[in-house]
This record gives sequence, C-alpha cells and structure tokens, in this order.
Amino acid sequence: MSTLTRVRLWLALFVAGLVVSGVTAFPLEAETRLLARTLDGYWFDRVAEGVAQTNLDYPFMAYGTDWLAFAHLVIAVAFWGPIRDPVRNVWVVHWGMISCAAVVPLALIAGTVRGIPWGWRLIDISFGVIGIVPLLFALRGIRELARHSPPE
Repeated sequence: MSTLTRVRLWLALFVAGLVVSGVTAFPLEAETRLLARTLDGYWFDRVAEGVAQTNLDYPFMAYGTDWLAFAHLVIAVAFWGPIRDPVRNVWVVHWGMISCAAVVPLALIAGTVRGIPWGWRLIDISFGVIGIVPLLFALRGIRELARHSPPE
C-alpha cells in the first residue's frame, strides 16, 4: 500500500469518527433513554431525565446540540483538503491534533464546573486521546510524502 493511500485511510478514519459523532448528536433524547435502559445507573437515568424534561419544557435548547452536530460535520469537511493534497494541507492535520489535545483541559475544567462525574470526564477525554491517533499516523505519512516530493 502506498504512503499516500495510508495517509488517506487514516484521515478517512478520523473523518468517519467526526461524522458518527456529529450524526449521533441529533437524536440525543432517544440515545440517552437507550443508555439509561441499557446501563441502569443513577447518572444515566439522571441524564436521560434531564434531556427529556428539557426537550419537553424548552425544546429550543436542543438547537444547541443540533449546532454541535453541524460543527462536527463541518470540521469533517475541512479534512477534504488533506485527503486531496496532504502535504499542502498538513496545517489542517496540525489543527486537528491541537483540537484533540484541547479536549483534555475542556473536559477537566468544564466537567468540574458542570458537575460531570469523573468517569464520564475520562470518557470525554478519551475522544481526544483516541482521535489524535489516526492524525499522528497520517502526519507521519505526510512527512514521508513531503521528503519525497519536489519543493514548490
């Protein structure tokens, strides 16, 4: 498999993760209800109840998670540049890595302020930690491509 193909596959994996994260932010009430039924715990029940009650009393609040979903999808589109021309658009990969790293302090700070349980904050942090992995592999391939491509 060529280096370019490997880079594109790693980037496509990252994009797929963004798309799945984005699309799953739309049906939040159904998902939290399913999570509460499946995992049966105080925190999951509380979250499902909070989402359902908020949607009942203040349905416009879900518009925020709609925008969250949209942001994930738009960010995924930004990776079209590196998929097309990884060397020229390596900055997008760097930006994605910075964004993944920024998940850690956000989860720690905002999670504390919002009263999110420690275990759940670790799950949130894992999205950044896991998300950066395909970008690291892609970056390694992009550096290899850059060494072998003629300067512009």
